[in-house]
Amino acid sequence: MSLPFFTEIDGYTLFLLVSSLGIALSFEFVNGFHDTANAVATVIYTKSLRARTAVALSGICNFLGVHLGGIAVAYSIVHLLPVDLLVAVNTDLGLSMVFALLVSAILWNFGTWYLGLPASSSHTLIGSILGVGLANAFREGLPLEAGVNWSKAAEVGLSLFLSPVIGFVCAGALLLLMSKFIHSSILNEAPKGDKPPPMGLRAALIASGLGVSLAHGSNDGQKGVGLIMLILIGILPGAYALNLDTDAQEIGQVKYAAGQLTDYFNAHRQEITQGLADGNLFHRKNQTSSSVDCDITQAVDAAQTLQLRLAGIATLSELPEEARWETRTDILCLDDAAEDMQLLPGTPQADIERLEDWRTTLRGPTEYAPDWVLLAVSLALGVGTMVGWKRIVVTIGERIGKTRLTYGQGCAAQVVAMSTIGLADFAGLPVSTTHVLSSGVAGTMAAGKSGLQMRTLRSIAMAWVLTLPAAMVLGAGLFFLFAAMG
Repeated sequence: MSLPFFTEIDGYTLFLLVSSLGIALSFEFVNGFHDTANAVATVIYTKSLRARTAVALSGICNFLGVHLGGIAVAYSIVHLLPVDLLVAVNTDLGLSMVFALLVSAILWNFGTWYLGLPASSSHTLIGSILGVGLANAFREGLPLEAGVNWSKAAEVGLSLFLSPVIGFVCAGALLLLMSKFIHSSILNEAPKGDKPPPMGLRAALIASGLGVSLAHGSNDGQKGVGLIMLILIGILPGAYALNLDTDAQEIGQVKYAAGQLTDYFNAHRQEITQGLADGNLFHRKNQTSSSVDCDITQAVDAAQTLQLRLAGIATLSELPEEARWETRTDILCLDDAAEDMQLLPGTPQADIERLEDWRTTLRGPTEYAPDWVLLAVSLALGVGTMVGWKRIVVTIGERIGKTRLTYGQGCAAQVVAMSTIGLADFAGLPVSTTHVLSSGVAGTMAAGKSGLQMRTLRSIAMAWVLTLPAAMVLGAGLFFLFAAMG
């Protein structure tokens, strides 16, 4: 198969590529003023900081969060859509997919922001990706499972579903604990005029609020990084399928991991044969970004090919451009097979840990982000933070509970949101800052017996329920439109 853009990029393609990256950064900008309003809502509403100071500091924290958060969440986004779909299609169709998922995400985000609804940018982006993947599979006459990495989609969907529940329960529980052990009436007071809370409580509100912004940058910023890497890997596989800066020592570690996996598979052929017969091992296709049939019986061939291809080179840039995508495919095929062995019933814990170490080493050249991508995303998110915050602040502070948000409720909701998003970063799972924080506020209102405004909660719930399918439909519809125009 001839892969596009391996050797050169003409002016028209360069223009389209720059345009798609510009739209991706626009999404992250919209994400900044859409989602980060939730992060600063409590700090502003409780008069702990002036609005301009709060959003400026939040923008800085978002900027830092992108750089400190790693890339695990980014590649959860990348692996939602098999990247080879973008490579395997012609140029215009591939770009139609990119434009469709970006434009649909921006339109839904902007619309819910305009209505003052704390909808989720995460749901929006993921829905758009799923919609485009399914639409492309339908258009090409492929099985729908070929259009989306459903195992990754299920994992991401579960994290998006559980995180608001965790926010509601834990924030309510934390408020009750605070009320029990901190005997101060100020916790149950709502802001009055422009008077800030007492110094200790103010410091806690500011610290937790900025912590939410930092966590938001590390999680949602990674989504922007993943989106851009999806574009770059799909459209310019020769340049971005692998981290070309991988040095000789890292290449040696990859070869070593491939060799260890080869030995492991050979030593467990009986278990593999039995696992395939019992249905505990699966024939995988397009489970990550692999564009070849890949099951565990073929993984040894992939490992041997990988070792031969990497032999005698000092950096991955020495590989011919055509071989870079094939190398990525071999790595991901081998990673899939190793994961299957981890999940095989009866695999000892020591083996599971060894397999995980080899998988982590193996994926090093495929899971990366150039410095310029991190810088661009952090700037877009940070600048976006500094505009458009007011609509969401009023919803969070006054329209979730029947009474105004108290200092204690705001602090509890922020601490739980910061912790939940931070743990999701560690696990490499995308979650919604919007839903975690707003559900946390609702949990504190319920725990504090403040009552809930059901009209607002219904609107938030409807946005939560409708965002994913609406973004899928919008993404699919725009994909068909752009493909027809192309």
